[in-house]
Amino acid sequence: MKFHLSLFVIIGIIFGIKLEGCQCRVVQFIFGDSLSDVGNNKYLSKSLAQASLPWYGIDFGNGLPNGRFSNGRTVADIIGDNMGLPRPPAFLDPSLTEDVILENGVNYASGGGGILNETGSYFIQRFSLYKQIELFQGTQELIRSRVGKDEAEKFFQGARYVVALGSNDFINNYLMPVYSDSWTYNDETFVDYLIGTLGEQLKLLHGLGARQLMVFGLGPMGCIPLQRVLSTSGDCQDRTNKLAIRFNRASSKLIDELQKQLPNSSYRFGDAYDVVNDVISNPNKYGFQNSDSPCCSFGNIRPALTCIPASKLCKDRSKYVFWDEYHPSDRANELIANELIKKFGFMRVDQTNPPSPSPAIAPSSNH
Repeated sequence: MKFHLSLFVIIGIIFGIKLEGCQCRVVQFIFGDSLSDVGNNKYLSKSLAQASLPWYGIDFGNGLPNGRFSNGRTVADIIGDNMGLPRPPAFLDPSLTEDVILENGVNYASGGGGILNETGSYFIQRFSLYKQIELFQGTQELIRSRVGKDEAEKFFQGARYVVALGSNDFINNYLMPVYSDSWTYNDETFVDYLIGTLGEQLKLLHGLGARQLMVFGLGPMGCIPLQRVLSTSGDCQDRTNKLAIRFNRASSKLIDELQKQLPNSSYRFGDAYDVVNDVISNPNKYGFQNSDSPCCSFGNIRPALTCIPASKLCKDRSKYVFWDEYHPSDRANELIANELIKKFGFMRVDQTNPPSPSPAIAPSSNH
């Protein structure tokens, strides 16, 4: 009998199975804004940053809105799929339990959220990065009470972490005169303020067990349809793009410094600015036909700040870089994700789960 019990314990150790029931699977914890939100804002009833109406989600699953600010997948969805990681549900999903967290992780991303607490305040409800980290601390307490302190520590240190915010800190804060940050700082000092705050937040996450973490950089924000339509010429806004480049350089330097300072950390910076800029500048080279206006728009009324049931959809969603005024299409997200996968050589963590196929994108001339 002792032999059989010992054998079971050895097998449990080899396969990472905890006898009390924790398998300590490798999962993701995602912190971000609308580019990574998978439904949190859907449950923030007062939030003005919503993707809860058609035609959001039209090329994802059953085609109904699911909280993603796109027609399909996010960049984090696609990278996670390719690494064999489960897709983490939204923190506010009513079906979230300790067992679901242990199997899938959690996504705390919130449309309108930023690195700074003051960012996106006119959306009324959204989770800033500090708030998302606070929610993560609550998640840790739940898991500790479920599997014990030691197993919880292994679980959180073995997980993968994504931090993808920053664009709202510019577009829905610094570049809008209604926010005090717009007249308190200049371009250089505002980026310094952002990077200083982000550095403290990443140290906080490390203190909470985040060992393998990736920070996504910003794309050419000045080329999103909203920024173009607000310019007199319809061209990309050069100053906004220069701010993104400045932020990316400073973020990359920060991550390099933290990698040296923080014990046992594998922190990386994912910069896809150049490839996204090339896609926007040379869409035909990548199989796109349009890179300056949204697929989902309200006729000739621009900017249409969100996609609604009365909106008109482009004939072929796979040919548009942008889904709405702010957000890339599923096809563009796939291209961005693949660039990051190629750049960093991401390895699969679970060879038993093949990546999810990309959604079939059907023509939508009827809408």
